Amino acid sequence: MGPTQPTDSSTGPLYRASLRLFDRLPPTLDLRDEVQLDSLLATADALLSRVDGDQALEAMECLLAATPDDWPLTAHVAVKLARSKARLAALDGPLHLSVVLPVYGEHERILRPHEHPLGEGFLDRKLRQLDWLIGPRARSRFELLVVDDGCPNGSGALAEEILASRHRAAEARVLYLRDALKQRLPVVSGLHSTDESRKGGAVQLGLFAATQVIRPGHVVLYTDADLSTHLGQTGLLLDALARPGIRLAAGSRRAKQSVVVKGAGRSARGRLFIYLWKQLLPELAYLEDTQCGFKAMHARTAAALSASPRERGFAFDLELLLRTELSQRRSIASVPIAWIDSEAASTTTELSPYLPMLRSAARLYRHHLHTRPTAEAFARVIEQLDDPTWAAAIERIGPRLEALDPRLDRETRPFAPEALLDAAA
Repeated sequence: MGPTQPTDSSTGPLYRASLRLFDRLPPTLDLRDEVQLDSLLATADALLSRVDGDQALEAMECLLAATPDDWPLTAHVAVKLARSKARLAALDGPLHLSVVLPVYGEHERILRPHEHPLGEGFLDRKLRQLDWLIGPRARSRFELLVVDDGCPNGSGALAEEILASRHRAAEARVLYLRDALKQRLPVVSGLHSTDESRKGGAVQLGLFAATQVIRPGHVVLYTDADLSTHLGQTGLLLDALARPGIRLAAGSRRAKQSVVVKGAGRSARGRLFIYLWKQLLPELAYLEDTQCGFKAMHARTAAALSASPRERGFAFDLELLLRTELSQRRSIASVPIAWIDSEAASTTTELSPYLPMLRSAARLYRHHLHTRPTAEAFARVIEQLDDPTWAAAIERIGPRLEALDPRLDRETRPFAPEALLDAAA
């Protein structure tokens, strides 16, 4: 049975036009298929040539969101990309975009699909995505900063080889955390070895390096190495940054208009993590998603955030967001994006990142915020947890959070600190 056409007269013509445009798209998107990924860009360009302005694209996005099962995944992503390019084109002034890409344990995904079963060729794809988006815009340029924070498999060296052999004209360079330690750069103050960094040290070094020279229209973005987030959506972040009072734009996988395809088993532990950090750091409770690896900020903000960081692990996002929020209230924009899980060669284990991040959130609470009874009680429980008790808490409490709004605002109280302690026993 085909899609059921809406009866609303204003939606009907748009629906029919969408049907014709998306009729031949594949139902799913293979992140490792270069032909599919290039056809996705072609579809976005076709949308821009056929649809009249961003308002029409927004109406199309709302239509797809209202009838999600009627459309292939590629249609949802293509509309996001088209809106991104349209919004970028509408912005005034020059643009210099510095993209920070941390690589640790990415020696397999950095290879192309024909070179390794888990290969994504992500370096080639990201440069292609940025060139598609930024290349045609006047007075615009981008640079890619790949940062290796001690990969034992030589991800940084592989990146250098790929850039030298296939992307000589690209403005791209590879940085090593070990070199920053030898040079005693201020951004690595307090670090004694690369072993103490878990992504955070790499991103912080990238922010520091990108802002040594700040140019007109300079924006710094960091993203994950995998292909889960298409960099063609960067225009959505840049548009949000152009709003008055916004210092940082954060991609969100949990907003109403987000498009998400994720692997099984993440929801319970993810929601429990969200609920707990919001009890510790309620200043950030208006954000749906703190951990999405797709954030952009003005270069001066990036320079300030790379000064004297405390968290070098996966909780560096929380510190970055909290420091931004404390410097100016409500200065973070949450931007709905398309995100397709790329778990095949994930560099994080199933459970390990969340408990360390919660411990880090407790440290951030104690360092940056005033003592609060509820936050203090949750912090004390979290500091008592270990891997087995954390797993028990996920199993017993996680399902209870399924029915809650994913934003899990600060007023939500599905359980008390004592209940967490009992569940973990």
